Amino acid sequence: MIFTDFVFYILASILLFAGMRVITSRNPVHSALNLVLAFFTAAGIWVLLQAEFLAIALLVVYVGAVMVLFLFVVMMLDINLDKLREGFWDYLPVAGFIGVLMAGEMVLILGSNHFAIITAVEKSAGYSNTAELGHVMYTQYLLPFELASVVLLVAIIAAIALTLRDRKETKSINPSQQVKVKRADRIRIVKVKSETEVAEVIEPAPTDKPRGIK
Repeated sequence: MIFTDFVFYILASILLFAGMRVITSRNPVHSALNLVLAFFTAAGIWVLLQAEFLAIALLVVYVGAVMVLFLFVVMMLDINLDKLREGFWDYLPVAGFIGVLMAGEMVLILGSNHFAIITAVEKSAGYSNTAELGHVMYTQYLLPFELASVVLLVAIIAAIALTLRDRKETKSINPSQQVKVKRADRIRIVKVKSETEVAEVIEPAPTDKPRGIK
């Protein structure tokens, strides 16, 4: 066994452990932290396959942004843990069967070399992983990429529409009314009569003798 195979098996074991802890942990914050660990180990596997751009994107986008948002949301919400975990173990046998079935299908798709490790092909010195990924994505897989973007856009709009509620205590502005606003509705020019202040002249106090005469 070469060194890269040994590193792969270690990272794969950590990834499986972290994935199991995500769904079995009773604390949602612990689940989110285990998901961060799973992302880190997945990025390490991408590095073994010489896909450095995907590894960095996984760390920056998911660990640096998405998981931080998850942690803030989980810590800000008042979650009833007992109600959240109610009935979880009742569905475990069915979920385990489906998981094993999906794993078997993946093994069949892989072909004869079921658990063979995919070794990275040596590239030239001027090879760019980012440029090659962009070329393949925007030429061969352009249609799936556009479909994925449309699905994500629909999901964002649906999430906003489902969570948007009109409340009396919140101050909201109707965008259509805001667009129709004219200058006369916001500004009123009032003519005010000008007034001139007269400066008060202070006379000097009278003296007995004129100045310069002793």
